[in-house]
Parts: sequence; C-alpha cells; structure tokens
Amino acid sequence: MTTTKITVGNTIAANLEKVWDYWTQPEHITRWNFAGDDWHCPRAENDLRKGGKYSARMEAKDGSMGFDFEAVYDEVSPNRIIYTMSDGRQATTSFEEAGGSTRVTTTFDAEKTNPVEMQRAGWQQIMDNFKDYVERE
Repeated sequence: MTTTKITVGNTIAANLEKVWDYWTQPEHITRWNFAGDDWHCPRAENDLRKGGKYSARMEAKDGSMGFDFEAVYDEVSPNRIIYTMSDGRQATTSFEEAGGSTRVTTTFDAEKTNPVEMQRAGWQQIMDNFKDYVERE
C-alpha cells in the first residue's frame, strides 16, 4: 500500500538562522503552530536531536477540543529535519537560504482519516502562520 505524500511550503523574508530558531524553539513554536484563528498552541517541548522528542499541544481556544502532536527525530541537520509522528507517519522539513530569504518545505505522509486536501490546507495554514510570525518579529 502506497502512502500519499503532501508538500507545503513558504519563502520567508529572513535568514536561515532566524528561521531555524523560530521553527525549533518552543517559545516561538507556541506563537505560530496552529491551523486557524480559533486554535492555539499553549505549550511545546523540543529536544532537537536524533532520538529526541517533539511535543506540541494544539487546542481550540474555546476548549472544545484539542490534541497532542508528538514525534521523534530521525535526523537533525542545519538544513533538514526528519521525524516520525506517534502514529508512524514521517515528515521531512528542509530549509534553503537564498538571497536573504529562506525557503521552508515540509513533506509529510498523509493520514487516512481526513481528506488529503483538508490535511494540505491545515498544514499550509500552519506554514503561513509561521511566515507571518517570523516576518513581523
């Protein structure tokens, strides 16, 4: 059975160092890691090393629902992070600097519960929140 891969991305008007820091530091992750204005990320933990764990709590602001997103890092390098989510799916995020901007691209295994386009839209919204956050800080 083949796994559907979904790719989302953005070009951020910031250098690689700033983009990396804002992508990986929990105090920043909580400021952009959600897929809509009615959601937030009240906490995040990040042990950024091979075998280290990433965890982020995502919740509706009204408290009606929420979930923990967890993963373990398979690879961490200055230009790429690969992790395996708690349900066994994998994701790769790459960082490419060019001319003062940084291209961030994530490719992930789709899950089987929700439609592919819904998943793509949600992950792209998170990527758009990240771009907006980095560029305004």
